[in-house]
Parts: sequence; structure tokens; C-alpha cells
Amino acid sequence: MKYHPPFQITPKILNAVAAISELVGNHSAKNGHLSPQLRRENRIRTIQASLAIEQNSLTVNQVTAILDGKRVLGLPREIQEVRNAFSAYEKLPDWQAEKMADLLLAHQTMMFGLIDDAGKWRSSGVGIFRNDELVHMAPPASQIPRLMVDLLTWLAQTDHHPLIASCAFHYEFEFIHPFSDGNGRIGRLWQTLILSQWRTLMAYLPVESLISERQDEYYFFVLGQCDKNSDSTMFIEFMLQAIENALRESF
Repeated sequence: MKYHPPFQITPKILNAVAAISELVGNHSAKNGHLSPQLRRENRIRTIQASLAIEQNSLTVNQVTAILDGKRVLGLPREIQEVRNAFSAYEKLPDWQAEKMADLLLAHQTMMFGLIDDAGKWRSSGVGIFRNDELVHMAPPASQIPRLMVDLLTWLAQTDHHPLIASCAFHYEFEFIHPFSDGNGRIGRLWQTLILSQWRTLMAYLPVESLISERQDEYYFFVLGQCDKNSDSTMFIEFMLQAIENALRESF
């Protein structure tokens, strides 16, 4: 029996896919492409917000300064995180979302100089905590290779719309939690990659900014509730709403 992530196609999901597709179509008809300045501004917003979710304290202005080669007062680790994230997002056109080697290379790029096992699956158990409360216990490390093969095979073969598939992948990736660190930022990066393979415009959509504003809901309500339900429908609905909102606000 082929693996399939557990989720339901709801009216809310279908309506969101229709709305997003219309927004993308309208933008393409009117503009055709994004200006280099808007692409850069949105990319900076994306990086700053994705890292802020992981407790990086640098502001948009500081991230901009780092990428402009200017000196910034900040923790060396946080500055390294910005440089790594920019390198990873710039390499999106070189990667294919369904390729295991590309996913591992993306993690190596994103976590370079930050952890010892960058680009490798974790070798021990891991749980996600909210204060002292365990909100998610990831599968055993021994199961990661099999689970990731199943997930990437499904991604390569699914007939679901890329908007839906990208959200389902994002949730399942976070559920598996295949790396010792960096799972959140890689999950968001890979959803962007999947979406960019559908429409190039999506590579520069700062969805992370909307997620950052609703961080508690992203991690501890939506993901937690999906864990309890063994079903990612709620997460897919949440992410599609964030994508739609980001499109309306950004372009």
C-alpha cells in the first residue's frame, strides 16, 4: 500500500486554492514578473521572519545590512544564521523538491557552522517542548530514512495541487523532525521550493512573515491539534490562509 499523508480536502481548502490561483493569475497578467528590488525586499522579509520564529533577534534592517556586507552588532550565531539562510534561498532554483540529496544539501547549507551534523539525519530521539510541556514526540531516529523516502516519493507522485501538497509535506516534515536542529526553517524553505516549482512568483512570497505573527498558533495549536487528530487538514487550512494573505499584502 502506497504511503499517503492523512488529510481531508475540505471546502475551506478548495476555496483557498481557488483564491490563491486567481491572485497569482491576476498578478501574472498585470505584471508578468517582480522587480529585482521587490524580490530582494521580500526575500529579506522571508529570512528575517523565518529566523525570528527560531528566536533570532535580528531586525529586517539588520538582516539587510548583513546582506549588504555592512558591520552589524549582533550575536555571531545569529549573523551566521542570516548568511546561511540567504545562501539556501538563493539556491532554490538549483534544487528539486522530491530529491533526497537536495534536501540534505539544503540542510547542510542552512545549518553550516551552527551544528556538527549539518546535512545528516539526526541520530537520537527528540521532543518539542513548550516550557516544560511536551507538545510533540518525533518518531525514532531509526525510522527517519524510511519515513523520508516515503514522504519524498509521495511528493514526486501525488496528483494533489501543489498548494495542497506543499502544505501536507510541510506538516509531515515537521512531524518526522528528521534533523537534530533546523527542522522549522528547512520545512518552510522546502514548502517555498515546492510552490516555486509551481509558479516562480512563489519563491519570493514572504509567507514566513504571516507565520511569525501567528507563531503560537503555528506551533502549538495547529501542529499540536493535528498531532492529536493524526491528520494535517487543520495545518493545510492554516497555511493556505497564510499564503493567500501574503499574496494580498505583498504584491
